[in-house]
Amino acid sequence: MSLGLRLGKYVRGASDFFVAGRSLGPGLIFSTMLAANIGAGSTVGATGLGFSRGLVAWWWVGSAAIGTTVLAFWIGPAIRRVAAAHDLRTVGDYLEHRYDRHVRGIVSALLWIGSIAILAGQLIAVGTILNVVADIPFATGCAIGGAVITVYFTAGGLLTSAWVNVVQLVVKLSGFAIALPLAIASVGGWSGLTHPTNSNHATYLTDPTYWTFFQSDTALALFVLIAPAFVVSPGLLQKIFGARDDRAVRVGVGLNALGLFLYAGVPVILGIVARAKFPDLPDEKLALPMILMHALPALVGAIGLAAVFSAEVSAADAILFMLTTSLSQDLYKRFVNPAATDARVLRVARATTVVSGVLGVALAIVSQSIVDVLTIFYTLLTVSLFVPILTGLYVARTSTRDALAAIGGGVSAMLIVQVATHGRGWGLVTPALGGLMAASVAWMMSLFVRRPIEGRR
Repeated sequence: MSLGLRLGKYVRGASDFFVAGRSLGPGLIFSTMLAANIGAGSTVGATGLGFSRGLVAWWWVGSAAIGTTVLAFWIGPAIRRVAAAHDLRTVGDYLEHRYDRHVRGIVSALLWIGSIAILAGQLIAVGTILNVVADIPFATGCAIGGAVITVYFTAGGLLTSAWVNVVQLVVKLSGFAIALPLAIASVGGWSGLTHPTNSNHATYLTDPTYWTFFQSDTALALFVLIAPAFVVSPGLLQKIFGARDDRAVRVGVGLNALGLFLYAGVPVILGIVARAKFPDLPDEKLALPMILMHALPALVGAIGLAAVFSAEVSAADAILFMLTTSLSQDLYKRFVNPAATDARVLRVARATTVVSGVLGVALAIVSQSIVDVLTIFYTLLTVSLFVPILTGLYVARTSTRDALAAIGGGVSAMLIVQVATHGRGWGLVTPALGGLMAASVAWMMSLFVRRPIEGRR
C-alpha cells in the first residue's frame, strides 16, 4: 500500500492510469502478467482440486499457460500495434474501433458482471487464509484484502500495479520455492505419497484415477474454460496495451507462459500432500492454508502464507483494473459523458475503483466458493470475447453484425446449458464449450450465409 501511494504521484493523467504511458518493457510485462496469473484459482483453488481430484488438477494452471503462449506470439503483438496506432486504452476501445459502440457497450456490461465475480474469488481466498492463520472472521479477512488492493490501485492504476506486482512476484515465488520441498518431506518424500502406509488416506492415494494426468472430462473442461479466457482477458490485453513495443510483448508474455508451465505442478503436489496429511478436511479450499500452518516449520509457513496472500492480492488488482476501465472509460466516457476531460476521467476511474472494491468484498462474503465465482468469469469471458476479438484481428470481412451474432449465440447457448444441466453440462459439452461452439457457429452463419444473399441483391 505504501509503495502504491508513493508511486501514485507520478500518475498525471488517464493515460498513465490506464496504459502506464505505453512504457512497460519486457521485465515489467513479465512480472505484472505472472503476478496477475498466479492468484486464488492457481493457489487455493488448484491446491483444493489437487486434494480432491489428484494429478488432473495440473490442467488448471497448465491451460492458462497454453492460453498465454498463444497470447504472447499471436494475439498480443497484433492487438498492441492496433492499440498504439489508434491510442486505444481498453478492450472496449478496441471493440468500438473494430466494430461499433453497441458491441463495446454489450461486452463491457457482460465483463463487468464477470469481473466482479473473479474479484470476489480472490478475496474469498484472502478471507480463508486470514481466518486459518489468525482466526480473523472470514468477512473481516475479505475486507482487509479489498482495502489493500483498493488503496494501492486507486493511487495509480496500471503504473503502480506493475511495480507493486514486482514485489509481490518475488514474495510468492520465494515462498512456494521454499515451501514445496519441505511439504513433500513432511510426508516422507515422494514415496510417502505414492506408497502410503496410513490407512486413513491409502484408499485415496492408491486409486489409479487419482494419478491420471488426463481425465478427459475434467482436463477438457478446464482447458475449454481457462485457455481461451487467457487469450482474450481484458485485464491481460490492457497490460499489453501498456507495452512499449512488440518485443516487450513477445518476451514478457512468453516468459510469463514459461513461468506458468513451471508453476503448474506446484499446487497439484501441495494438494496431494494435503490429502496425505489431512485426509478428512471438510472443505478442499482449506488444503493450502492447512499445509502452510500445520505441516511446515513456523517460519517457512509464514513465508508461504505471505506468498499466498501476495498471489491473491496481485490477481485481484488485475481484476480491479478491468472493472475500473470498464466503468470509467468504456461506459462513463463513451456513453454518459463523452465530453469529459482527461482529469475528469481519472477522477471517475479512482472513484469506480473504490466502488468496485466494495462490491467485490460484498460478493465474496455472500459466495464463499472460489471455483464457482471463477467459473462464472471465465465462462463469460470465453463465450463473449474469444470469437469477436480473434475474427476482428484476422478476418477482415467480420462486421458488427457478425460480432453481435457471435456474442448473442455464445451467451445464449451458455445460459441454456447452465440452466438445463445446473452447470454440469452434457458430458463433455460444458456451458463454456457449448457457448464457444455456438458463438463460432453464429459468427460463421452471419458471415457466410448472408453474404450470398446480399450479393444477389
